[in-house]
Amino acid sequence: MPENCSSITRSTPRLGRRLLAAAFALPLTLAGLAVATPASAAPGGVSAGAAGVSAGPTASVTLGDSYISGEAGRWMGNAAGTSDGHNGTDRAWNGSSADPSVVYGATAASGCDRSDVAEVVGASTVAQSRINLACSGAVTANIFRAADGGQSFKGEAPQADQLATVARQNNVKLITLSIGGNDLGFGSIISDCVQDYLIWNSYCHDSAQSSVDSKMPTAMAGVGKAIDEIRAVMADAGYAQSDYRLVLQSYPSPIPRSAEMRYPESGWSRSDTGGCPFWNADADWARDSMVPQISKALAGVAAAKGAQFLDLSDMLQGREVCSTATEQPTVSSAPSATSSEWARFVDGGFNTTQGALQESMHPNYYGQLALGRCLTLLWGQSSGDYACRNTAGQDASGMYLAAR
Repeated sequence: MPENCSSITRSTPRLGRRLLAAAFALPLTLAGLAVATPASAAPGGVSAGAAGVSAGPTASVTLGDSYISGEAGRWMGNAAGTSDGHNGTDRAWNGSSADPSVVYGATAASGCDRSDVAEVVGASTVAQSRINLACSGAVTANIFRAADGGQSFKGEAPQADQLATVARQNNVKLITLSIGGNDLGFGSIISDCVQDYLIWNSYCHDSAQSSVDSKMPTAMAGVGKAIDEIRAVMADAGYAQSDYRLVLQSYPSPIPRSAEMRYPESGWSRSDTGGCPFWNADADWARDSMVPQISKALAGVAAAKGAQFLDLSDMLQGREVCSTATEQPTVSSAPSATSSEWARFVDGGFNTTQGALQESMHPNYYGQLALGRCLTLLWGQSSGDYACRNTAGQDASGMYLAAR
């Protein structure tokens, strides 16, 4: 039980109630405009075989969930204000209303939310074509080929089947995968933790840790199979493993540890203004236990499957929602790549809901640019596993790699 329960009323204020309602519905939409995205590519099955690698344009391809699709790329920082465009943070604002398709393209309608600043788009020097097959909310089964139990999702064929078409039409040089978070039920964990802060006056981390532990073996087996499916597709298209690079990446923490929280644990500013309704103990667990545990597990899968590993667990350090090192834009202080938050807050209130709930807790516009820089830097390293980190006070150009 949180130590300061007596200081928090059980009569949730108006904005807190909206956040609470949002929490009950919050999915992990680990997911846009992609360059040459075959959004409805036909399933694979036609093998290039002896025909060899395509003579088409070189291509960098991303597969997976919302952390690579570009979810939350609509937002430049977070602002609790209700002005038009939310103090300049809403990139979908056209002067009179918000149009998410400006950022997410045709995938705004399906909810795949492939943004115009998604990681693959930001890594512009990797290849001639940058193709985003990822879809917000995807699980490992949405990667597998249909012939091997893969499942369609949001009106699209399994991503490995879409990759088969891409591999025949392009000379694929890099495939980057982000998957597994939804298999672990990360969205339910966020929802539970928000509810525990807003109404139940209890911690979530004990039960959440048990849930992660119980789901981890199956989730990581799914990630391993996803890599096998990708390898099989590429082999069928005539590629040797030396013809392309396969990268598996982990997840960053969207919230800071308690010592770096900008708002106090008691009262309502942490939820109603900051959009980070988590107890200190739960924030510390998420930042220093859960995220590293998932990264370690994914690194193990990458090593076992011969994939390069990109560790993003510290990518948002000091740029998280409610971090003391950042601030919210105001009517007189515009969004900034060096001082604004790089992740989307829990969106469920602030007088009117600002955007889609599924954008919550994902790297925003600035975070997506940073991810693109990370991928560009990794492309410059032909082998080895790396962690990508930011430089305090700098924009995405300050991202750097550290050998793991």
